[in-house]
Amino acid sequence: MVEADESLLGRVVYSKAGRDSNRYFIICDVIDSSFVRVVDGDLRRVENPKKKNIKHLRLQPQKVEALAEKFRRGEPVTNAEVRKALESLNLAKNPGK
Repeated sequence: MVEADESLLGRVVYSKAGRDSNRYFIICDVIDSSFVRVVDGDLRRVENPKKKNIKHLRLQPQKVEALAEKFRRGEPVTNAEVRKALESLNLAKNPGK
């Protein structure tokens, strides 16, 4: 099990289960050792992040440090910033669609 850890902020994840499966997201909030909130700037916007069980996510090696720092400080993050970060990693679109 993954610890409730602030180092997860800004980490890119792949959703393995749920309505939003097969999509990439960025962790914007760590709730506890089992749950995080994720955004992609499109389906899950910054104003309404999705609460996800960590077991339903696959952690990716990529991390968006600029967004992680903003999330840590509580600074506003725009949906465009999130989309741009995923696009820069070539992860914005659904891989199977």
